[in-house]
Parts: sequence; structure tokens; C-alpha cells
Amino acid sequence: MDFFSFAQEYLWGFLMATRLTLLLTAVSLALAVVIGLLFAFLKISKSRIANLVADAYIGVTRGMPLIVQLMFLYFGISELVVLSPFWAGTLALAFHSGGYVAEILRGAIQNIDSGQTEAARSLGMSRRKTMALIVLPQAFRRALPSLGNQFIIGLKDSTLVAYLGVPELFSKAMTAAAANYRPFETYLVAGTYYLVLVIVFTWMVNKLEKRLTPDRQEAAA
Repeated sequence: MDFFSFAQEYLWGFLMATRLTLLLTAVSLALAVVIGLLFAFLKISKSRIANLVADAYIGVTRGMPLIVQLMFLYFGISELVVLSPFWAGTLALAFHSGGYVAEILRGAIQNIDSGQTEAARSLGMSRRKTMALIVLPQAFRRALPSLGNQFIIGLKDSTLVAYLGVPELFSKAMTAAAANYRPFETYLVAGTYYLVLVIVFTWMVNKLEKRLTPDRQEAAA
């Protein structure tokens, strides 16, 4: 059996597993942005306690291996809260990525010219409205390339939830390789799926970045 026939044989099963991979990644990254934004605010807060909380969270997420966080959420707290493999994996990925997203957003927010904030405040805008309407839109545009890279990392990190029993793409590949005794072809097919996903995701991020920064297109022209 040649490679293309082999890939066609597992096409449907891998496509279904890929759909679950995308769902897992999308939910975890959406949660990561919310978590990251929260801790970015704590990081730039004038409260020393808030700074310490943010530093502790970021230190744990960046210093502890993701597989340990996965196992802790799935097995470690099962006596208190029973989580399904999907949600344990999703929350662990969100918790892990949130620390990196927090630092990305914190840097982007602090790089916005303070003069814009002062101008908005002088016009009578509240601090909250200034942050929501003036600072955050610009910060997200500036952070988009770094966020895109972090999202791609999150997609690849999702392979680890296979060890929790989530039937996503890598889990499907491991099961197929054990059944057909052809690990080379099986993992090559799975790797091709991931490569295509990363290429598509990168294209979408680049497209969005150009759309949100039309001034770059004018400068290039």
C-alpha cells in the first residue's frame, strides 16, 4: 500500500479527530486570552499584592511542564472536582497559555503612548472606558503577531491531551499506529495534518494583521 492510499484509508477518522483538535484548541485559546488579559491587568496594577499574584501565576505556568499541569488537573484534583478528559485538557492548556498571553498583553499595553491615555482622560473619559476604547484595541493589534505565535504553539501543545484519553488527532494517530504496525506512515500522515493546520493558521493571522494595520500596506506600496 503506497502512502496516498494509506492516507486515504485513514482520511475520515483523522478528519474527525482534527475537528476535535480544533475545538479543543479554540476553546482553550479563547480562555487563555481571558485569563491572560486578567493577569496582565494585575501585572500592571499599582497594587503590590496584585503584582505578586500575577508574578506567582506567570512563574508557575512558565516554570512547570505542561504535561505536569495536565496530569494535576485530571488526576490531582479529582477528589474535589471530577473533570472529563476534554475539559481537563482544555483548562490545562488555557492555564498554561494564559501565562504567556499575560506577558504578551502586558508588554503591548505598556507600550501604548501614555499621551493618548492622558488625552482621553482630559476629555472626561473614565479610566475603564479609556482602557476599553483607546488602549486595548491598539494593544491587541500590536500583540497580534506574538499572539499568533502563541496560538500556534497552543495548537501543537494540544497533542499532549492524548495522554488523558481525549480522541484528538495525535491520539488517533497513536491508536492507528498500534493497530496497523506502520508507525512511520501513520505519524507522517498525522504530521501532515498538523503542518497544514499551522500553515492555514499562520495565513489567517497574517491576513488579519494586514487588515488591522492598513498603514503598513500603504507604506509598503
